[in-house]
Amino acid sequence: MWASDNDFTGQIPDYIGSWSLTELRFQGNSFEGPIPATLSNLAQLTSLRIGDILNGSSSSLAFVNNMTSLSTLVLRNCRISDKLSSIDFSKLTSLNLLDLSFNNITGQVPQTLLNLKLLNFLFLGNNSLSGNLPSSIGSSLKNLDFSYNQLSGTVPSWAKDSQLNLVTNNFVADSSSNSVLPTGWGCLQRNTPCFLGLPHSSSFAVDSGSRRPVSGSDNSFYESDDASLGPASFYITGAQTWGVSNVGRFMDAQNGSYIIYSSRQFLNTLDTELFRNARMSPSSLRYFGIGLENGNYTVTLQFAEFDFPDGQSWKSTGRRVFDIYVQGVRKEQNFDIRKTAGGKSYTAVRKQYIVPVTKNFLEIHLFWAGKGTCCIPTQGYYGPAISALSATPSTFLDLK
Repeated sequence: MWASDNDFTGQIPDYIGSWSLTELRFQGNSFEGPIPATLSNLAQLTSLRIGDILNGSSSSLAFVNNMTSLSTLVLRNCRISDKLSSIDFSKLTSLNLLDLSFNNITGQVPQTLLNLKLLNFLFLGNNSLSGNLPSSIGSSLKNLDFSYNQLSGTVPSWAKDSQLNLVTNNFVADSSSNSVLPTGWGCLQRNTPCFLGLPHSSSFAVDSGSRRPVSGSDNSFYESDDASLGPASFYITGAQTWGVSNVGRFMDAQNGSYIIYSSRQFLNTLDTELFRNARMSPSSLRYFGIGLENGNYTVTLQFAEFDFPDGQSWKSTGRRVFDIYVQGVRKEQNFDIRKTAGGKSYTAVRKQYIVPVTKNFLEIHLFWAGKGTCCIPTQGYYGPAISALSATPSTFLDLK
């Protein structure tokens, strides 16, 4: 059963637990919690995807224990307050993808979860997990997201053979950790930001997805950002002035691309080259300014939609909708690039915000909250996209 992208409201009905289903998908709606415990009766489910519960009481994970046939389990942003130990992962032997990100899950990561032989994708970011990571993982597990938790200790040796996102935790940067993670990874831990109190930069600008730097008409030098990011990865520049983190897998996509390109001419801009490429994410895309001088900054984000063509084609009905956070404050909810551009594709849109930098660190977060379309122009096509961004010190004239 597929009931996504309909903006249904209210609670998920209890009676669904009496149906005979092998697939249940409730994403892109506006449901309230909790997730009904009666779903535990759906023992034949192979795929369960529920996302973005807006409000209501929190849910438990216990109902999952009867679903021993699951291959895909997504309970993303569902207001779940529980521990992973509530699930007996030894029974979920068919599990290939698990996404419990953006909840309030506490406790430690169980070894039984990481030992699952068929598990390939694991997304547990933006929770309250603590303790050390298990010492071993299954042979198929290659994509792991633990970002934005309270995990600690040393980075396990298996990290060198996996795509692992550990941004914003409490790990120790020692010689063994530095040998298995990208250079500068310690700059993105909670209590060890680089250059704290010793800033080395007053601005930065990035041309997202580009292979070559670009000089903009605003006199900014936009550095290239062609890092090969996947479902659970991050990158920091050699000068450690900025970084980028991506989380998520394009579901049902044949060739889910995180960088998209267009050769078209773009309107409403003097800088068409900035918009040739864009970085896209199916869940969560973050950019970081590292070692900035403290003070107020003007953050400029530049967008252009170019995969939903204008006209009467069915492809023109696609909608890309996401939220924008800067320094943890939501600046835009249900932001739609094309709608903001007057319903036009290939048209530049610029959003500016004045924000404080107090610990020599800046965070820009583009977050897919389940809204928009999922499968236009191709199956599995959704999530935030950005063409370029910059942060410069604010002056009195910047204030609006």
